[in-house]
Amino acid sequence: MRPTPHRPASTPGDPSGHPPLPRQGGATEAGTPQESYADVSMLAAALVPGSASRRARALVREVLRDAAVSADAVTDAELAVAELASNCERHGRPPFEVRIFSLSGVPTWCEVVDGDPDLRWIPAILNRPREQTVLDLFAENGRGLLLVRELSGGHCHAYRTTAFTTGVPAKAVAFALPTPSGLRVTCPPLLHLARHRARLLL
Repeated sequence: MRPTPHRPASTPGDPSGHPPLPRQGGATEAGTPQESYADVSMLAAALVPGSASRRARALVREVLRDAAVSADAVTDAELAVAELASNCERHGRPPFEVRIFSLSGVPTWCEVVDGDPDLRWIPAILNRPREQTVLDLFAENGRGLLLVRELSGGHCHAYRTTAFTTGVPAKAVAFALPTPSGLRVTCPPLLHLARHRARLLL
């Protein structure tokens, strides 16, 4: 799996607001592995107000440990998803969900979803230059999002989506999960590509 160049949270030509899906498999003219749309699956779980952070954290921990991701990387991913789930409860509205996408069986992308489709200032915070991000970690406004940016190495996005559990308009704030190889994807799989291989935890 080869990460693609970093793209902004909304890419022209994609009406959903999602960055393009990274491809994998195949080969380029130079013989380098190239990406395809082949094998995308999703694990989704509803998050209940009052326990959203705890459940999101436990699910990410279980999935990454099963994938043999290093303990330190698992801890960073737990902190990131806990921040996003906490933000959902404070600033979003139900339904709340966590969604983990896998490419060819490897967990690579995590979304935290809430039922308010308004992105507001979230993409601007996630797309700040790294040097500004480090300085602003000590500021109160948006600190959780800046922490997610740091923990994910800048591989994070915010975009409009639909809730998997109800189909209502929603937004996702998401980040690339650590992988056993150490590589991270830089843009999310699209929800419609994973629906036929989705598993919902209630």
